[in-house]
Amino acid sequence: MKQLKRMKRVPLLLIVKDSNGNLLADGDDVLLIKDLKLKGSSEVLKKGTKFKNIRLVNGDHNVDCGKIMLKSEFLKKA
Repeated sequence: MKQLKRMKRVPLLLIVKDSNGNLLADGDDVLLIKDLKLKGSSEVLKKGTKFKNIRLVNGDHNVDCGKIMLKSEFLKKA
């Protein structure tokens, strides 16, 4: 059997920009720039809604706002 070499884990550097091109970081506060309909629900997130203490994640929806994941293109730094 071949032995596999253990690879060192290197933390990924996420570069996420808001709708204005400002860099976002973990812990930032952001605002919605337009009304967004939630899929599978009748609720609407209103323009100007503030999300505090965001987390950046890998993927298509790259901002974790706690209960919801959003794309950074619909946010601006508060």
